[in-house]
Amino acid sequence: MGTVHERTVRVGVAAGVVAAIALGGSAVGLAATTGTGAPRAPAPGCSSTSPRLTVQGTGQATATPDLLTVAVDITVSAPSAQASLAADNAKASAVTAAFQTGGVLSRDVQTSNVSIQPNYNLAGNITGYQMTNTVTAKLRDFSKAGAIVDALTGAAGNATRIDSMTFSIEDPRGTEDRARSDAVGQAVSHARSMAAAAGERLGPVCSLTDDATSPGPGFNEDFAERAAASSAAAVPLEPGTQQVSDQITMVYALERPAAR
Repeated sequence: MGTVHERTVRVGVAAGVVAAIALGGSAVGLAATTGTGAPRAPAPGCSSTSPRLTVQGTGQATATPDLLTVAVDITVSAPSAQASLAADNAKASAVTAAFQTGGVLSRDVQTSNVSIQPNYNLAGNITGYQMTNTVTAKLRDFSKAGAIVDALTGAAGNATRIDSMTFSIEDPRGTEDRARSDAVGQAVSHARSMAAAAGERLGPVCSLTDDATSPGPGFNEDFAERAAASSAAAVPLEPGTQQVSDQITMVYALERPAAR
C-alpha cells in the first residue's frame, strides 16, 4: 500500500541533504522564498536557455517495524435487523476485549465500516439481515501479538476474519531522511562522473525534487483457515525489517571547463 508524492526541496532542506549536495562542489541554486516572502532569483546558469544536466538518484534505508496493525472483520446474519445488530455487537465487544486483555490500549482500538444489509432469496424476498463492521487495533508489544491473534479465535469464532495484519514503522521520518540523503548522494556522484566524462563542469543545482514512496501493505489472511491450522502455541509473528526507498531528481547547470 504505497502512495507516491512529489515535493520540491527548498533552501532550508535537512542538514544531511545539504551535506550530500555539497559533495558536488556546487552552490545550491534552488527555487525558494526569502524571509519576506519575495521569490529568489534563479541561480546563474539556470536560465531556460542554459545547458543543464538532469540526474536521478535512488536511496534506501532499513529499519525494524515497531507497530503491528490488525484489522478484524466481523460479519453476522440473523432473521431480523435488530437480532443481527445485537449479535454483531456481542462479537465486536468480544474482539475488543481480546485486544484489551492482551494489553492494547483503548485509544488504539477503533471500530469502522459499520453496515447492515438485507439478504434476499431468488424470489426477491428478504430472508434476513447481515451486519458487518471492522475492529482495528494497533499492537506495539510484539511479544503478545501471537497470543492476541489466537485469543480472537475464541472471542468471535467463524464470524471473524482477519482482513489485514500490517507491520510498519510508526514514525518513519528518520528512516525516510536516511533514504533521501542516500538518494541525493548517489545523484551527486552520477552528476560528477557524467560531467567529467563529457568534459563539462558542474554549475549550481537548479532544482531538486523528491519522489517518495511509502512501504507496501502487510499480508491478508482468512481468520477461519488460520484458526483451524493453529496449535495451542501462539501464532508466530516476526516483524523482520522494512526497507524505505526514495528517488530524487537533480538538475545541474553546466559551465564551461576552466581554461588550462
